[in-house]
Amino acid sequence: MEELQEKKFYIVEDDEAGCRIDKFIAEHMPDQSRSYLKSLIEKDMISLNQKAIKKASVKLKTGDEVSVIIPEPVKLEILAENIPLEIVYEDDDLIVVNKPQGMVVHPAPGNYTGTLVNALMYHCGDSLSSINGVMRPGIVHRIDKDTSGLLVICKNDFAHKDLAEQFAVHSINRIYTAIVYNHFNEESGTISKPIDRSKNDRKKMCIDEDGRHAVTHYEIKQSLHNNFTEIQCKLETGRTHQIRVHMASIGHPLLGDPVYGPAKCPYTLNGQMLHAGTLGFIHPRTGEYVEFNSPLPDYFTKILNLLS
Repeated sequence: MEELQEKKFYIVEDDEAGCRIDKFIAEHMPDQSRSYLKSLIEKDMISLNQKAIKKASVKLKTGDEVSVIIPEPVKLEILAENIPLEIVYEDDDLIVVNKPQGMVVHPAPGNYTGTLVNALMYHCGDSLSSINGVMRPGIVHRIDKDTSGLLVICKNDFAHKDLAEQFAVHSINRIYTAIVYNHFNEESGTISKPIDRSKNDRKKMCIDEDGRHAVTHYEIKQSLHNNFTEIQCKLETGRTHQIRVHMASIGHPLLGDPVYGPAKCPYTLNGQMLHAGTLGFIHPRTGEYVEFNSPLPDYFTKILNLLS
């Protein structure tokens, strides 16, 4: 059991009656990110009238007692590994890296070593935010193992909370390049379909009316040989496998995608042709917009040249 750092206690007043408990807590604890407060609910650390709540949508009544337990940050115990990192930018608050295809972002069952986090632990030492727990220090967002490209990692909780809020309100500029099956009749489009985890296969995502709101904007870059197309995708939201699921849902699965694409791939590839090439956000410390770009990697340009 973790030691408790702090316990906060609130009484619901008349003008707060009818408010959702997650909104109520966010207003009383503005220094904490929504994702962090959500994690406290999931860990039974937020109680209503001395009973742990299970849903963030619970409505409050006048006189209700709300308590919040803030756990002591857990000491990081991940193996630091001297794995080369392509650092695009670094300062005292954050680090932007260009992740290669095939690298897992953070340790998880089956991948406790060789991840981006293991490399970051070696490079940054203890200078990583602790908000996302022991297994994900500094990690404020992810890209899939076989997707290459830009990631921002936070060195402290101040930067993490700020960037988490930017991701929550969808203000981060994220642009990907992909190669998909089939040509298009239109030059651009928007896919707005909710995404949820598949009930039949928990490792897969799917379009589900009861899923989370998800929006992807796409633009045709060029039509390629063999009925393939190079496209650019701009994420409005950032759901798991979003681009892969959305493009497959309109008949344009990603080339090389072993999960949402055709069973047989015509080329020898190590995963989906998807690269996170642009990442822009408001710097937590300076308040200024910063943008980073990563050129297409060799594995991508090789196939692109083959199909051009």
